[in-house]
Amino acid sequence: MSAFKQLNLPAQILSAISKQGYKEPTPIQAGAVPPLMKGSDLIGIAQTGTGKTAAFSWPVITRLSKSKIKTKPKHVRALILTPTRELASQIDANIKTYSQGMNLKSGVMFGGVGKKAQMNLMKQGCDILIATPGRLLDLMGEGYVKYDQLEVFVLDEADRMLDMGFIHDLKKIMKVLPVKKQTMLFTATMPKTIVGLANSILKNPKRVEVTPESSTVDKIDQKVFMVDKVDKLRLLKSVLADKAVKSALVFSRTKHGADRIVKELKKVGIDSYAIHGNKSQSARERALKSFKDGQTNVLVATDIAARGIDIDRVTHVINYNLPEDAESYVHRIGRTARAGREGVSLSFCEATEVKYLKNIEKFIKFKIPVERGHEFDVIHTDKVIREKEQEKKDQKKLRLSQRAARKKTPAKRKAPARNKTSANKTNGNRPRKKIRKSFKR
Repeated sequence: MSAFKQLNLPAQILSAISKQGYKEPTPIQAGAVPPLMKGSDLIGIAQTGTGKTAAFSWPVITRLSKSKIKTKPKHVRALILTPTRELASQIDANIKTYSQGMNLKSGVMFGGVGKKAQMNLMKQGCDILIATPGRLLDLMGEGYVKYDQLEVFVLDEADRMLDMGFIHDLKKIMKVLPVKKQTMLFTATMPKTIVGLANSILKNPKRVEVTPESSTVDKIDQKVFMVDKVDKLRLLKSVLADKAVKSALVFSRTKHGADRIVKELKKVGIDSYAIHGNKSQSARERALKSFKDGQTNVLVATDIAARGIDIDRVTHVINYNLPEDAESYVHRIGRTARAGREGVSLSFCEATEVKYLKNIEKFIKFKIPVERGHEFDVIHTDKVIREKEQEKKDQKKLRLSQRAARKKTPAKRKAPARNKTSANKTNGNRPRKKIRKSFKR
C-alpha cells in the first residue's frame, strides 16, 4: 500500500483500495494520478483492463470531496462521457466503491431505459454524472442538465466513441461546457481524428501512454483454428465442451450472428446469452450479471457491446469471426488474462479471413500458432482463398441487385374494404338484423 500512499489519495480511497486487494498502482494509475491530482489536463492512452477507470476516478473524487460545495438542482460537478451503457454502469460502480463515506452522489444517464429515474436524479443535483451522449443530449434539451458548477470533464474510450458515430453529439455537448474546467481524455488508440479532438479540448495536457505491454502475447495463449465457414458452429460446440473452458466470451461480427450462435448452443444444452445493441438495457444487464456471477459460462457479443466489459473471470476469448481491423483483435483478447491471470484466445479462421489474420500478426508482431489435427481442420490454399473471395463477392453482388429490384417493384395496392352487407350477400348469407334491446321501466 506504500505505493498508493505516495499518490496523496484520501484515507477513504486508500481504505477502499486495500479492501479490493490491490498491492500497487498499474502503470496508467502511476502515470496519470499525480498530474491529475495537481489539476492538469491529461490524455491517457491505455487499453481496457489496465486500471484506467480508477486512474481518473480517484482524482475526480478527491477534487470534489475537498471543496464542500452543495450541488444545485439539475446541476453536475463532474461529467464522464462513455460510449456504452455497460461501461457507464461499471464506472458508476467504481466511483461508488471508492467514494464511500465522502458524501458524493453519482449516477448514470443512458438510453434503453425510461427517463423518469434519470430526471429525478438530476432534479436533486448530481456530483458525478456518467452518461452516454444520446440520452445526455435528450435531457439537456429538456432542461434537466446544467453545467454552471462543472469542474471536471472526462471523455472515456474516445476512439470507440468516434467509431460509433458520436462525433457530432460530442461537439454539441462540449460546445456548452464551461471554458474553465479540468479535462481528461482516455483512449486505447490515437488515430488522427483523436489527435484533432484532443487538440481542440485539452489545454497543455500531460500525456501518459501505456503500451499494451506484451500482455497480448506473453500472458495470453493464442491459437488459430483453420476451418470452413459451414463448420464454425460445430467447432465452437466442440471447443465449449472442453471442461477447461470455464468462462468464454465469444465474438461475433454481427448482431444477427450473435443471436444465431446462442440459439444453436442452447439446442445442445450450452447455456449462453447474446449481448448487442438491439437488446434492451434490462436484457443486457441480466446477461452480464448472469455471466459475471458464473450462472452462465458463455457470453456472445459484438465488438461495440463488449467494449468496456470488465469481468476478471474470463478464461477464454473465442473469435468466432476474426475482426477486420487488428486493433479490435487486441481489444477482444484483452478481455482475458485480467488482474494478473493467464488467459486463452482461440480464433476461427475461414478462407476469406486469412487476410485479416495476416494483418493481426503483423500488428502484434507475433505469428499465432495454428491448431492442427482438430476434427474440422482444413488448409486454406491460395486457390481456395481466391475461390471463396470470389464467391463472397458474387453473393454480395446478388444481394445488392435483389435489394435494388425490390425498391423498383411498386408496392401492391390493397383492395378497398368491402361493405359487410354486400360481403354477406355475396356469401349467400342474409345480413344480420340489428337486435333492439328492451329495458324494463
